Amino acid sequence: MSILIVVEHDNNNLKSSVFNLISAAKEINENIEDINFFIAGHNINQTIIDKLSFGQVYIINNQNFEHLLPEELDDILVNLIKDKKFSHVLFPSSTFGKNLSPRLAAKLNINQLSDVVEVVSEDTFIRPIYAGNAFATCKLNDEIKLLTIRTTAFEPFYIPNETSKKGIVNLDSSSVKAISRFIKEEINKSERPELAQAKIVVSGGRGLQSKENFKIIEELAEVLNAAIGATRAAVDAGYVPNDYQVGQTGKIVAPELYIAVGISGAIQHLAGIKDSKIIVAINKDPDAPIMQIADYALEADLFDAVPKLCEEIKKLKSN
Repeated sequence: MSILIVVEHDNNNLKSSVFNLISAAKEINENIEDINFFIAGHNINQTIIDKLSFGQVYIINNQNFEHLLPEELDDILVNLIKDKKFSHVLFPSSTFGKNLSPRLAAKLNINQLSDVVEVVSEDTFIRPIYAGNAFATCKLNDEIKLLTIRTTAFEPFYIPNETSKKGIVNLDSSSVKAISRFIKEEINKSERPELAQAKIVVSGGRGLQSKENFKIIEELAEVLNAAIGATRAAVDAGYVPNDYQVGQTGKIVAPELYIAVGISGAIQHLAGIKDSKIIVAINKDPDAPIMQIADYALEADLFDAVPKLCEEIKKLKSN
C-alpha cells in the first residue's frame, strides 16, 4: 500500500494538519516509508520540504499554484495518482481538502469518504453522521481510497530527525494552464492562536446579545491566551466574523480546554467541540444542552461571572 498525503500550507509554513494526517496514514500502513507527500505552491519555503523527511516528496512549483486553487491542481494530482498507483490519498477535512477532493473523486470516477475519525483496516473507516450522534462504518471497494480526515480525531505524529528521506521529485509544470483566477482573500489577522489548533478556546453564543458585549469573550481570551470562537447564531447575528464559527458548518476544534459562554448547545455546535479534552459551560439556564455535556458547568449570569473569572485569573498569573 502506497499512501499520498496532499499537504496544505501557505508557501512559508506547513499547516499542522499534515502531522495528524501522518498519524491516520500510519494506522492504514505502519511502514512510514510508504507514506508520500504532494506539495504544490509558488516559491515554496525549503523548510516545508525539510520537515517531511520520509517517503517521496512530490513538488510542483508554479505561480498558478500560489493559492492552491482546486481548478489548477486537480489534473496534476489525477495524473500523479494514476502514474504512481497510490492506494490511498489523504486530505485534511479543511476548506482546502473539501474543495479539492470531490473534484479528484469525480475525475477518477471513484467514491470519496469524508470526515474519517477512525481507521478500522486498509479499506474500512468510521465517520460521524447525524451531526456526530451516530457513526457509520464504511468499506470502500475502489482501488484508490480517497479520504478526507477529521484531523482532531488523530494525534499529531512528529517525524523523528533521524528519519531518512527517500527523495524529492520535482514535477513538470510547463503544461500547466490557468483556468481560474485568484482575486482576493480577506483574513482577520490576530496575535491569538489559530482557532483550529489552539489549546484553549473561548466561545460566545447568542446569550451575549450584541457585538459590543462580545468584548467580554475577548477579555477572557486575552488573559488565557486563547483563541476566540462563536456559535452560528452569534455569527449570523453579526457579533463576529464567520471564520470564528465553531461547529458542524464551521471549524471542528479539539482543544485541551473549551469554555462555552452564553451558548445553549445546539447539536451542530456540539458536533464541532465533542473531542475537546475539558468543556466548561457558563450559562444561566441549567437545562441548556451544553450544561449536560460539560465537564464543569457554572449556572450564572455571564455578564457577572466572566468579568469575575478574568479578575481571578489575573490574580493567579500575578502571583
